[in-house]
Amino acid sequence: MGGVFKDVHKLLQPHYLSNIILCLSFVVMRTLHPICQILFPTSGCELNWREWEILTFLAIVVVFRTRRAGATTMLMYISSACMYCKLANFILFMSVDPRMGLVYGILCVLHLLLLPEPSYVGPENVIYFRGRQSLWDEVNSDRSVVWFITFYAAWSPSCVNFAPVFAELSAQYTLKNLKFGKLDVTRFPDAAKEFHVSDSSLSKQLPTVSMFKNGKEHTRVPTVDNKGKLQKFFFTEDNMKAGFDMNNVYEECKKALGKKGLNEPEKPKAD
Repeated sequence: MGGVFKDVHKLLQPHYLSNIILCLSFVVMRTLHPICQILFPTSGCELNWREWEILTFLAIVVVFRTRRAGATTMLMYISSACMYCKLANFILFMSVDPRMGLVYGILCVLHLLLLPEPSYVGPENVIYFRGRQSLWDEVNSDRSVVWFITFYAAWSPSCVNFAPVFAELSAQYTLKNLKFGKLDVTRFPDAAKEFHVSDSSLSKQLPTVSMFKNGKEHTRVPTVDNKGKLQKFFFTEDNMKAGFDMNNVYEECKKALGKKGLNEPEKPKAD
C-alpha cells in the first residue's frame, strides 16, 4: 500500500498532471459543451465510429505494450499509456483539422522539453562510469569487491523506471566490498558492444544488470537461453534481490569485511 500512496503523491507533480490532461484533451474537447460546438461545429458533440475504433485500438495497444515492457507500478503503466495516448490524439486531431494536430504536436513537444519526467531524488551509493575503461579500472582495482552494474539509456522508459529501484538497493546494500555502478550505453557505445548490450531504440536489453565477482562478470539479467532467446525479467526490488541472491551476497561480503576488521558502510563516491 505504501508504494501505491507514493505513486499517487507523485501523480500530483506537474509532469504527470499535464501528461494526463494532454491524453484526455481530444475526448474532452470532442464531447464537452460548449467546447465541442466551437471546435467541431459540423460533426456534433459525440465520437464517431472511426474515432471509437482508434480509441479501442489504443486501449489494446496500451495493455499489450505495457505488459511486454514489464510495467510493475501504477506510474509505469500511466507513463506508457500516456505515450501511446498522445500519439492517438495527434492522429485524431489531424484527421479533424491538420492545424489542430499541429498545435497539439507542438504542445506535446513543449511538455517534453519543459516538464520532463521527474528523476529519482533520494539516497544512493551509485558510481557512474565514464566508458568501458573507467568500468574496468574500478572493477580491477580491487577484485575482492563485488559489483552490481546497470547498463542503461537515459531515453529508455524501462531504465527511467528502474533507476529508483537500483538507487534504493544501493543505499541498502553498499559495503566497502559491495558496490553499485551505472554506465550509459548511449554515451559509450563501445562498452555496449563489449558487453553485448544492444543500445538500439528497439532493444529489449535495457536495462541490463550484471554482477561482477573476482573481476569477471558472474551473473546478468535479463539472461539469454540456450536458443539465444532473451528471457523476460521484471525489474522490481524483490526480483532483483531474488535474481542475484543479494541478501546472501551481502552477508558474505559483510563476513569478509569482519575478518579484515572493515565492517563500516561504504561512503558515497562522487562521479
